[in-house]
Amino acid sequence: MSDKDKRTIAATLAAATCSLLGSGLPDPVQAQEDPTWNFNTALLYYGEDDDRVQDLSLSILANRTYVDDRVLTLGVTLDGLTGASPNGALPQSFPQTFTQPSGKKTYTIDADRLPIDDTFKDTRLALTANWQQPLGRLYQFNIGASASREYDYTHFGINSKIARDFNRRNTTLLAGIAIARDSIEPVGGAPDGLTAMANVGDLSNRRNSDTKDIFDVVIGVSQVISRNLITQLNYSYSDASGYLNDPYKLVSVVDGVTGEVVPIPQLPGSEGPSHLYLYEHRPDSRAKHSLYTQAKYHMAGRVLDISYRYMTDDWEIDSHTVDLRYRWPLGGSSYIEPHLRLYSQTAAEFYSLSLVDGETLPEYVSADYRLGEFDAMTAGVKYGWQTGGGNDMSIRLEFYRQSGDVASDVLIGNQVNQDNYPDLNAIIVQVGYQFGR
Repeated sequence: MSDKDKRTIAATLAAATCSLLGSGLPDPVQAQEDPTWNFNTALLYYGEDDDRVQDLSLSILANRTYVDDRVLTLGVTLDGLTGASPNGALPQSFPQTFTQPSGKKTYTIDADRLPIDDTFKDTRLALTANWQQPLGRLYQFNIGASASREYDYTHFGINSKIARDFNRRNTTLLAGIAIARDSIEPVGGAPDGLTAMANVGDLSNRRNSDTKDIFDVVIGVSQVISRNLITQLNYSYSDASGYLNDPYKLVSVVDGVTGEVVPIPQLPGSEGPSHLYLYEHRPDSRAKHSLYTQAKYHMAGRVLDISYRYMTDDWEIDSHTVDLRYRWPLGGSSYIEPHLRLYSQTAAEFYSLSLVDGETLPEYVSADYRLGEFDAMTAGVKYGWQTGGGNDMSIRLEFYRQSGDVASDVLIGNQVNQDNYPDLNAIIVQVGYQFGR
């Protein structure tokens, strides 16, 4: 997980309907019954090693259930992000100096160290709302909205979903849609792709802000196979267009023989980068196709939950995700749930560690490790119990490890002596508390 990976539509995708099926007055006695509230709260800590990204997150999800099966869901999440994030440049056998994203100062990275920007700080407030409404006996309709605000990023989205039961409610078909508009206002401005990092105070290659639009669609089916087994299959399509660059990521321009980054002479009295770095440039559109399948098997109080997701996009990234959970009861009021998640992806077609000085620039390029080839594993355990007051409490501890791979035939000169894709390790701790009133 990285600082910008949180910027996704948290969408329960859906298709809209415009008429309310069925009418009639509710039963007078039921109309006087009070709706019930259920609250699901969580405090999460995510911490990467080597003083990289640290995230402390508080989330509250409130569900209000009405007597006619209508449900209102409200959510709020507050994130505090700090730490250091790789800027995309290559580690070198000598110190390197960079201009901060603000354009006001420089920072220097020691020799043989992965260049990271330690000025990263952010606070994110995210809000969600969803309304679930039965439409007649066999239909279920959802409509929702989401909004979030960070120092340099604003998100607004709406989503809707409709589902219909068949086969004595053993089969459910669903369809959904979501749209979002995101505004990006990077610190110091959004740099133009493939332009050089400039000296302190020079913001001539930047614009104040930019936008991107996201359109998502999902169709799916869930099927009760037996009293113990239920399965699900979903296909989703996502289209993003607009400003898709990471405004804080760079690409090193290197000598074609030594593989070392090209130096830039600084004039007396000037302050800026010590070497030649270009800002990354990604395509202004991205289409993704995903296939997701899940099965849950109940056996004597225990639950096996396994899922698989395949994703492919027009950036030539293919990914596979396997997720396995096994919930094991411990007596009548507690349980333990081991969790294992395996992830693997190929590199984007424009991913490159560096650019060679003097060669024609490509149309698109990025050295962002998130677009490279890597494998990741999340392993951990969750323990839950019922409190004396009848509420639910849980604690989750997980370890995350990411390992990248760089083919030796793309390394130039002295690049073979550097760890160009160091492993990433992180710890995840979450405490949850669920109660009703």
